[in-house]
Amino acid sequence: MNNTEATICVRGLTKSFGGTPVLLGVDFSVAKGEVVVIMGPSGSGKTTLLRSLNFLEQPDAGSIRVCGTEVECFPNRELSRENRKRIAAIRQRSAMVFQSFNLFPHRTVIENVIEGPVSVKKVDRKVAMARGMALLERVGLSAKANEYPSRLSGGQKQRVAIARGLAMDPDVILFDEPTSALDPVLREDVLVVMRELAREGMTMLVVTHEVRFAQDVADRVVFMEGGVVVEDAPPQQFFRGNDNPGVQRFLNLIAS
Repeated sequence: MNNTEATICVRGLTKSFGGTPVLLGVDFSVAKGEVVVIMGPSGSGKTTLLRSLNFLEQPDAGSIRVCGTEVECFPNRELSRENRKRIAAIRQRSAMVFQSFNLFPHRTVIENVIEGPVSVKKVDRKVAMARGMALLERVGLSAKANEYPSRLSGGQKQRVAIARGLAMDPDVILFDEPTSALDPVLREDVLVVMRELAREGMTMLVVTHEVRFAQDVADRVVFMEGGVVVEDAPPQQFFRGNDNPGVQRFLNLIAS
């Protein structure tokens, strides 16, 4: 893939916390419409990488380009005004779905969904409401529009979180272990929505241990270990023809 055409392009990304390295020079690209699954053992840097892509974590060094907007990261340097503008542009075109849902508990479901378009994009409230209700219908939750998150199951909360992300009309959605806190029945409800997004051509970067989802939906599986990418392969090659010892250990562990 030509990296100049990639929807996401990461080069030489590093990040440490309190002197402990977490990312040690990550390089990878995601093409428009690709579904890329990131796998790896705990502590390999998966979530830090994902959070770095929309600058919930500020990388120490390297570069990130999302939808044509590039930010160069430098150690111990305050973000320039220009880079802050570029980060805002990246956030306008990407959405993130968190493991713990991150819904506003004091707002109803529909209020959670329309918060971004109204507050960030300055969309007319009536327009945002109509769009929000359509998105809740899409994820099977229009009947819950006026409920508060405390009255929803985990799977329902995650589907609201996906609707909230879609309300921003993103070009890219980042999923950080979106099903890991759910039981098997609720997990499948969320995966159905994600599969539909993939069929529609949404560019998706998904941190998950869902092997079947990766096998059925992913275009590529990226495996991280020790803060670097050690494998990047199509699912069939990753799951069936992989002789990397770290990958084998990981697959044996999640299968047990």
